[in-house]
Formats: sequence, C-alpha cells, structure tokens
Amino acid sequence: MKKRFCIALFSSLLLIITAACGSGSQTSNIQLAEVTRSIFYAPQYVAIEKGFFEEEGLAIELQTTWGGDKTMTSLLSDGADIALVGSETSIYVQAQESKDKAINFAQLTQTDGTFLVAKAPKPDFKWEDLRNSTFLGQRVGGMPQMVGEYVLKQHDIDPHADLNLIQNVDFANIPGAFASGDAEYVQLFEPTASTFEKEGKGHIIASFGKESGHVPYTTFMAKESFMNENKETVKSFTKAVYKAQQWVQEHSAEEIAETIQPYFEDTEPEMLAASIDRYKSQDSFATDPILGKKEWNNLKDIMDEAGELPEDVPYDELINTKIAEEVIGN
Repeated sequence: MKKRFCIALFSSLLLIITAACGSGSQTSNIQLAEVTRSIFYAPQYVAIEKGFFEEEGLAIELQTTWGGDKTMTSLLSDGADIALVGSETSIYVQAQESKDKAINFAQLTQTDGTFLVAKAPKPDFKWEDLRNSTFLGQRVGGMPQMVGEYVLKQHDIDPHADLNLIQNVDFANIPGAFASGDAEYVQLFEPTASTFEKEGKGHIIASFGKESGHVPYTTFMAKESFMNENKETVKSFTKAVYKAQQWVQEHSAEEIAETIQPYFEDTEPEMLAASIDRYKSQDSFATDPILGKKEWNNLKDIMDEAGELPEDVPYDELINTKIAEEVIGN
C-alpha cells in the first residue's frame, strides 16, 4: 500500500513539474500575408505543414492579399506582421519616405517565377516571334512585368514599341482574361501555366526565370519597428524558413507536392509535382534565407531598365542579413 502511494505521489509530482516547465513556453502568433497563392512559394507551405514554425514556438495565420500594393498596405497598417512579397516593394515604400521602413530579412525565391504562355503551339519558338503580337502584361511596377520587360529587351524587343501590350487587368484576373480574350501571349505562374497547358488553353514556351538570372524575387519582410521589438520572434521565423528550404532541397518534387497539396486542392498531385520540378530545375527556390548584394543590384538594374527605380537604395539600407547568418551559423 505504501509503495502504491509513493508511486502515485511521484507521478503527481512529475505532472506538476512538467506542467510548470511547459507553462514557461509561449506561442507567438504571426499574421503572415502572402502576395499570391503559388507553388512558387512551396518552401513556405512546407514550413507550415511540416511543423517547422510550430517547433520554433510560432503559430502562423496565413492570408493571401493578392498583389504587391495590397500586401504592403496590409503590412504598413499592421494588418500583417510579416509579408511575403517582391523585394521591390520595400524600395517603393522607402521612396515614399515612410517613417517605418520595410526590411527584407529572409529570401524565399531567387528567380522570376513566371513562364511565357502562348495561345497556339510554338514548337520552334523564337523570341522575335513576339514582335507585333498582343501580349497580356502584368501590373506596372511589379516584378513579373519588370522582369518580363528586362528579358524582352535582352532579346532586342521593345515591349512598348514592338508589342500590343495590355496592362489594365488586375493581377488576380490575368489568367481568366487571357483565356477569354484576344491576347496571344501572357506571363503566368505555376500551377496556372501547367493547368492551362493541360486544358488546351495555352502552351508553355519559355521561362522568364531562366532568362533573367538570380534576383530577390520574393522575400519575407517586416517593418523595422516590428523587427526591433521582436528580434527573437523574427529569428525563430527565419529558422523555420531555413529548415523548410533545406527540406525542399533534400526531397523529391513528388514528396513536396504531397506536403503542400492542402494549399492547392484543385490541382492534381502529378501537376503539382511537375510544377515543383520545373521550379527546382531552374533553381527558383533559394537554398538559404540570405539575400545577397549581387542579387539586390540585379533587382535595381531590372527596375532601372523598366524606368521604375525611384531612387538608388544602398544594400544595407533595406536588407538585414544578420539574422539569417546567425541562423545558418547555428
């Protein structure tokens, strides 16, 4: 009887100690705004689904804000703590002399994520075939449009003089406008590009990511004030991102597709895997969260070429690599 009492007492004490230790760990809620829903952001969804954020004591509340302007409005108005968006938006905010800078602290993708899609099959496509065609473009000042113009100019095509360029369609409505309209070409992200190809609405004929080289296409950023007040939270967030980036590098497109399927319920697993493989093959997914100076300068060159660089912002002004470097070092 005495032995049973001792065992029961020990078990009770163990439960109390465990509860006391657990009560010290707190979960931080993070409002995360993504600029669009895309397979291009696979590592982000992997970080959520594999519990990497949870392991770092973070609860992610993900919202899709559909467009760079809406995403930055959400971030600057405290509708989001962290935003996944094109790094060019931080330059636009800086040019408006915002009191609270948008700081890039972790890079997710390192190439353009769009593909050139044609209405008709183009087995022998050459870039010069675009001359005098009707091209459904992206939002003025956004990364897809600027990279698109940059690539076209590399092939001696002036997008405004040599094309019938349409730019009055909202980002979210571009796929539908291409399918129902008269445009012969369009830039599309995955899985939309592959879906169109399967349904016979279009044909993937080139990759803007392969043509443009490395650029900080989408990064995680936060207001400078948030980063100063939540240094450990931002570090934990970056740790989770890095874990996901490594996981994506080490696993097959099929395994990644299975993991992120909940975010693309209307897309077949085989198509998801094909899209992921296409991105992996052109090194679109960054292997670590550090945004390099060469990539930043490439971004500014692309913006300048498009006439959209409001001012020359030095690398150290809007980039924080210290957190990512600490994460990788540990």
